[in-house]
Formats: sequence, structure tokens, C-alpha cells
Amino acid sequence: MSGRILKLLKSKETRDYFMSTHFWGPITNWLIPIAAIADIRRDPKYISGKMTLALCLYSAMFMRFAIRVQPRNMLLFACHFVNEGAQLTQGARFVNYHYLEKKKE
Repeated sequence: MSGRILKLLKSKETRDYFMSTHFWGPITNWLIPIAAIADIRRDPKYISGKMTLALCLYSAMFMRFAIRVQPRNMLLFACHFVNEGAQLTQGARFVNYHYLEKKKE
């Protein structure tokens, strides 16, 4: 079994995949949801509603793109799926802070 895995890792197809934008694009794109997740505990007054909305739309479009492109890019889909959840969380925090909590005061 380990011989098969080693052979797969040494193959030209594997090297071509790891040296392509099909791999590195999603890897670098993971910085967006990581940053959003890291900011979940920060004060919501710093959240930009416009940017959060833009990132929600961006991730929704690219989730569809990742499924439709051939070959399918599931790494890109996963990145945008996680980002969509993180941005929706940030959006809910934004609305709560700027619109719902201010009504209580």
C-alpha cells in the first residue's frame, strides 16, 4: 500500500497538480476565511457591512464556479463554503451590533 502511495506522489500528474493554479489558487484563497474566523471574537464595531456582503456574494459565485469548472475543484469549493459561513456569521454580528443592539438603548 505505501508503495502505491509513494508511486502516486512521484507521478507527473501529481507534480502537475501541485504546481498548478488549480491547487495554489484555493490554497492562497484560504487566507480569507481564516481571517474571518480569527475576527469572530473581535469587537463587531470594526466589521464592514459592505465588505462582508461583497465577500458573501463572491463566495457564493465561486462555489458554483468550483463545481462547474472541469475538472471540478473541490478544494476551491471547500474554501468558499467555509468562507460563506464565516462571512454570514460576521454579517449577523454586524446587523446585531449596528441595528438590533442600538434599538435596545
